[in-house]
This record gives sequence, structure tokens and C-alpha cells, in this order.
Amino acid sequence: MTDPSRSNLPPLQLHVPEPRFRPGDAVDYSHLVIPPAGVQPRPDEGCAASETHGLCLDLVRVLGEDHKAVGPWDPKLDPESLRRMLRLMALTRAFDDRMYRGQRQGKTSFYMKCTGEEATSIAPAMALASDDMVFPSYRQQGILIARGYPMVDMINQIYSNKADKLKGRQLPIMYSAKEASFFSISGNLATQYPQAVGWAMASAIKGDTRIAAAWLGEGSTAEGDFHSAMTFAAVYNAPVVFNVVNNQWAISSFSGFAGAERTTFAARAIGYGIAGLRVDGNDPLAVYAATRWAANRARANGGPTLIEHFTYRAEGHSTSDDPGQYRSVQERSEWPLGDPVARLAAHLEALGEWTGEAHAAMDLELAEQVKAAAKAAEANGVLGHGLHHPFRTLFEDVFEELPWHLKEQSEQAIRERRIKWPEWKED
Repeated sequence: MTDPSRSNLPPLQLHVPEPRFRPGDAVDYSHLVIPPAGVQPRPDEGCAASETHGLCLDLVRVLGEDHKAVGPWDPKLDPESLRRMLRLMALTRAFDDRMYRGQRQGKTSFYMKCTGEEATSIAPAMALASDDMVFPSYRQQGILIARGYPMVDMINQIYSNKADKLKGRQLPIMYSAKEASFFSISGNLATQYPQAVGWAMASAIKGDTRIAAAWLGEGSTAEGDFHSAMTFAAVYNAPVVFNVVNNQWAISSFSGFAGAERTTFAARAIGYGIAGLRVDGNDPLAVYAATRWAANRARANGGPTLIEHFTYRAEGHSTSDDPGQYRSVQERSEWPLGDPVARLAAHLEALGEWTGEAHAAMDLELAEQVKAAAKAAEANGVLGHGLHHPFRTLFEDVFEELPWHLKEQSEQAIRERRIKWPEWKED
């Protein structure tokens, strides 16, 4: 019951974030502040963290409307490096398209594309050292592709077949590749952040030269693990690069539920007293430059940096998602920062180093390359076709010596399997 002495006070109201556009709505992005390219200052990599805090509310951009690179953040990459970056982004997109079709054909249970976000994995992979340890989320398949990890092995994991190095124990697309310095992807949101900080701290304790880099979506910044990681990194000056991929949407809720209505995600660096940058995530050159800046800073014992990549998830959250149920179909075409592949191609054309014909030929070549890898992986089996690891491996790889109770469970499971399927033979 309301206290009569407070009857003159207005009732409290709970604010529930609501996206600007829903299915069927017209889309108007005029509320976004998109500054011109090239006007953002580039502090020295060894500067005090506070000197970067203005950039947490800005947007670092390199590619202008004329598709030319301008300003102090221009990394001045040579044409060959630019073509390699373009090719890797296009290859990642071709890989996604093929795997998406594979899921729809029943060859795997699940897949997640990174369409429109390729720059947030390819450009950082090129800016980092090849042996820097990366702690990805589930939309950074481009890092493996950029590091030359075999696509056949990636597809084997997606199909959970007999050649899957993870033996079918991970959800499709949750890769693990120690040889590529690529930490195991976890379906539990944000766990990779404190793991990255711990690894970076260990690298510093050992006097190594390798740094860590971690990725998560903006929604995961609401998880406790994010804040624990930020605290430890700030306190111990861990050599780590935090990447927040702000693609505007979680599976069905928009970024406002993670705090985007109040300020930028990069601004969280200010509260922790670490360096922060907010970057046009669809500008591959800006992403590369920001990552190189943060990596150099970490390697010189300057501490952690939080980079917000302002981008857009062009397609569904996963093959289990229908974005048409919660957002306007016009959002993708109206997104003011364009498409990273198209923007880099236009930049190369403006330099006289690329043509539409060359791009079309590249796309055909890459589609065939992915097709060949998919065919090779399919020879090892696809979902539900019986080509998988031996049943006994279910009990392996956890203990150096299998405990007695697991031996009993293994024997019982195999015995019951033989009773139920007499024709079954353990391979």
C-alpha cells in the first residue's frame, strides 16, 4: 500500500529498451552520428589511457566516401596486402555460404554466418602476430581462414564426422586449433574473456612476447565474465586486446538490452581506466589500424585496449534464427556503413589495383575452392550417416588413465549397444 505521505510523488516507471524498427517499419538511421573519415586523432601507442577516451565516443574511420584512405589512422598497406585482405574476406563469405547450404541440406545440425562482419576477424588476424593467442567467439571463423587452417578440418568439425579432430564433442562451428593459436570456442557467453586475460598474464609472468586477443558480441558485455576480465586486465596491466563486435543484435534482442541506449560499448574502457577505441567495423583499414595500435601498445607493456567494432549482422544469428520475426528487412540495405567486402574492393579500384572482372573471377575461384574442401570433408561423413568416431572414444581424453567406474560404464554401454544392435561392430 502506498504511503499517504508520498501521494504527491509521481509513480516510478520501469524503462524497457525498445528497438527503433520492427518488422514492417520503415528504416531511418539518421540518429546515428557517422563522422567523416580521417578526422579522428591517432594518439601515440604509449600514451596515457585517458588520451584515448575521447575516441571511445567517436568512430575511427579511414575509408572516405570516395573510397580513398585518409587521415592518421591510414595503415598505408601495400596493394598486395589489400588484395590478400579482400581475398580472405571473400573466402570467408564463400565458406559461410557453402556451409549454410550444407546445414539446409541436413549435412550438419547448425551453422553461424558472419556476413557483413568479415572485417572484424580478417583485419585483426592480419594485424596480430600469427602466434598471438586468440580467444574467439562463434563468429570469428575468418581468423582460422586467415591463419591458413585447412578448411577441410573446419568442415570435418562442422559435420562431426570420423575425421573431426574434436571427435564430435563440440557443437558445430565451435572450433579448437592449438596449432593455429586458436582457443576452443565456448557456447557459454563471455567465458573466453577471463581466459584471455589469464593467458596474457601468464605470458607476461614468463617474459614472453606474445599477447592475447579476445572477441565477443556486444550482448555478452552484460555478462559477469566480461567485467571480471576487465578488472583483472586493468589491475595487472595484462597484454590483451578486447574486441567487442557490436553488430546491433543478439539472437532476437537489440543492443539496447546490453546498455547501448546509454553510451557506446567502447566507453566501458573509461570506467576501468584502460585504453579504448570505437571503430567503423565495416572499414577493414580502420579495423586493421586499431588492432595494430592496440597490439603494439600491449607488446610494449602499455596494457589492455578495448575496441568496439561498430558493424551490422546482415543475416540471421544462426541457422536456428529468423531475423524477419523481430527486425525490419530494410535494415541491411539501409545500414549506412555499407559492406566491408564491397568497400575494400572499391578502395582497390580507386587505387587502380582492382576491377569488377577480377572480383567476379575471384569469387568463382573461391567458390570452387570451398566446394572442393566440402567434397573432401563429406567423404569422411556428414550428420546422421554413420561415419563417426568409434563409440569407445566417448570415454577417452579426459583422464590419463581411465578410472574404474568409467571402465565399467564403458563396458556396460558397449554391451548394451551390441544387444540393441547385434549387427553393430566396434571399429
